[in-house]
Amino acid sequence: MTCHIGSLVIFITRAPPSARGNDYEFRAINNVLLRLFVRMHRRFIWLREPLNQNHLLDRFLSEAGAFDHLIANGDYSCNTAFVGMSDDAACQSARECLEKLRQKFGAGCARISETMNWAKVSFFGGQGGMRLASWQLARDQLGLERFWELEIGRYVLMGIVSSLIALPVFEPDTLPEERAEWERLRTEHLAEVREAFARLDSGRRVILFCHDPTALPFCGERKGPRKLSQIEQTIIRASTLATHLNGKAAFSQGCRESDSSATLPDV
Repeated sequence: MTCHIGSLVIFITRAPPSARGNDYEFRAINNVLLRLFVRMHRRFIWLREPLNQNHLLDRFLSEAGAFDHLIANGDYSCNTAFVGMSDDAACQSARECLEKLRQKFGAGCARISETMNWAKVSFFGGQGGMRLASWQLARDQLGLERFWELEIGRYVLMGIVSSLIALPVFEPDTLPEERAEWERLRTEHLAEVREAFARLDSGRRVILFCHDPTALPFCGERKGPRKLSQIEQTIIRASTLATHLNGKAAFSQGCRESDSSATLPDV
């Protein structure tokens, strides 16, 4: 029996963040040459108008078939204020996206938290950063899960929070007074992931959902999960994908990929 899994990445923004304009990144950059570089990057390489992509989610919802489960692998907002869900506009945008997904797919929609929900310092302007308030809003108001599992035949799908796992990399993006709490959250998250792997029977295989591949090397550290050899494939949100709205994937007993726009690399 085949189980149909829908996987998508949302890197759009609903109103009111879109009202900030597609130049929201440029306004945060003081260096004239760097600002020009980013403009050229946006114009010729990556998403010329990042805040004008709302129609893609609506298109996905109208064209999506019947999935047994849906994995939404971020972002739910374009993080235009660079502080994640603690920005009221970003939180409203994410809420609207998630409501549309839940209305369409109901209980079959599995959510995965990810980096942009609590933010990181802007790549070029050095603005913003990770905020505990964003973490709390994402969990308490938006209902995003820190860790989830989904058993399908001999496969177990798992979703982890990349920015927690890779906190040693993202620590400079946090506020000094919040770092101890971030470290506590990371320890708890690693413990629940490690426990999930410890429960695995030797014949089970894992499909790992991880928004940011920065986290993957940390999964093998001393405090990380064991039985990593049972991870058959990992699915990430990669900026090199041609689209942020990935196609359908069907996992059967052979765990085959069907009509998917992204390659699923072995770990």
